[in-house]
Amino acid sequence: MAYRDSQSQPYPTSAESFSAQPFVAELFVAEPGSVKQSTNTANAWLALSLVRGMHARLFHQLLNKFQTVENILASDKASLGAAGLKHNIVSGIIKCAEGMPDQALNDSLNWLEAPNHNLLTCQSKLYPPLLKAIPDPPPILYVCGQPDYLHLPQIAIVGSRQPSSGGLRNARRFARELAASGFGITSGLARGIDAQGHSGALDIKGKTVAVLGNGIDKVYPACNHALYEQIKEQGALVSEFPPGMPPLRENFPRRNRIISGLSLGVLVVEAGEKSGSMITARQALEQGREVFAIPGSIHNPVARGCHKLINEGAKLVQNAADIVDECGGLLAGIATMGSTGQDHEALTKRPLPTGDLGKIFNAIGYDIVTPDELVLATSLAIHDINAALIELEMQGLISRERTGYIRLPAM
Repeated sequence: MAYRDSQSQPYPTSAESFSAQPFVAELFVAEPGSVKQSTNTANAWLALSLVRGMHARLFHQLLNKFQTVENILASDKASLGAAGLKHNIVSGIIKCAEGMPDQALNDSLNWLEAPNHNLLTCQSKLYPPLLKAIPDPPPILYVCGQPDYLHLPQIAIVGSRQPSSGGLRNARRFARELAASGFGITSGLARGIDAQGHSGALDIKGKTVAVLGNGIDKVYPACNHALYEQIKEQGALVSEFPPGMPPLRENFPRRNRIISGLSLGVLVVEAGEKSGSMITARQALEQGREVFAIPGSIHNPVARGCHKLINEGAKLVQNAADIVDECGGLLAGIATMGSTGQDHEALTKRPLPTGDLGKIFNAIGYDIVTPDELVLATSLAIHDINAALIELEMQGLISRERTGYIRLPAM
C-alpha cells in the first residue's frame, strides 16, 4: 500500500523514469571560453547558503521572487526588505554581494577543488528529482563520490543505534538482497542499523548513499571512519551542511528528510517509539513515500516503533521481495530471494540436535530466553544448560544476546 501526501508529487513508477543519463562531473559548466563564470556561479550559491539565518524555505522564497541567485545578490536593501527579509539577513546578503571575506565560504570553495567533490544546486538538471519534489528541499547538496547514484531508485534502511543482533543481521541481509536487485541503499551512517545497511550493499559491490548530519568533511560517529572512507570510494556521501559543520542535534531531522526524500521507500528495521527512525518514517509518509517495517518480539523495546508503524498502516515485510513487489516492479531479480519458504526449507534440511541438546534447542525460541528459564523449561541442571548453549552457539543455531539467547533463523 502506498502512502502519499495529497500535495506531494507522486514518485516515478516505471523503470524508464530512472533511465541512466550522462553525468557531468563538473556541476557548474561554464560557457565556452569562460571558466571564471563557473567559479562565480559556485561562489554565489555557496555565499547565499552561508548567510546567517538562511534556511531552505527562505532560500526557495527568494528564488521564486528573484529567479536566480545572481539576481538576489544584485538586489539592493530596499528590494530585499520589500521581500520581507529581516534586517540581519538583508545585511548578510549585502555583505555577500560586496565580497566580504568569509572563512566558511573559503572552506567550501577549497573543498570543491578536490577530485570527486561536487556541488548540486536545486536548479541543476542533475539534482535528484525525487528530492526536489519534497517540501523545502535542500537548496544545495555537497556530494563526495558518485553523484549519479542519487538518481538511482533507492530504498532507505534505518533503525536503532543499539539494535539486537537479529536486527543487525536483518539490516545487512535486506540491504544485500535489495542491492542485488538494483536498488541503491540509503541511510545516515549512524552506528547500528544504518551502518549495517551500508555494509550490506557494499558486501555485494552494490550502490549506497550516506546522508550526513554534519559537514561533508567530518566523520560521525568516529567508529564508522572506515565505512565513511569505503563509501567515499565506492558510493556517495551527501550533506546539505558546509564543510566544518559539527554534528549538532538539530541537524539530524533535516538530515532525515533527505534520506526519505531520496528514496522510493523507507524500511525501518528496529526502532524505539520515540527515535530518529520514527521521525524519518513520518517524513517519508508526508513526502508520499512507502514505509515498510520488520516486526519483532513483543519483548524487544526496539521493535515497538516498528509495531506502532505497522498498526498505523505501514507494510509489514518479512523479506526483500515484499519491498520489491510493493515498489511496483521497478526492478526485478529477487522474486524469490529471501522468501520465508526458502528459509523454512533450509531449516528443515539442516540437521537438528537430538537428545538433551535437542530438548534445550527446542526450548529456545525467537524471543530471548535466559539459562535460568531454560532450567525451568527443561528440568536439566544449569551446568548442562550452559554447556549446551556453548555447543548450540558454535553450531550457529543460536545467538547470545545482551540478556540471554535466541534462536537463529536459517539464512
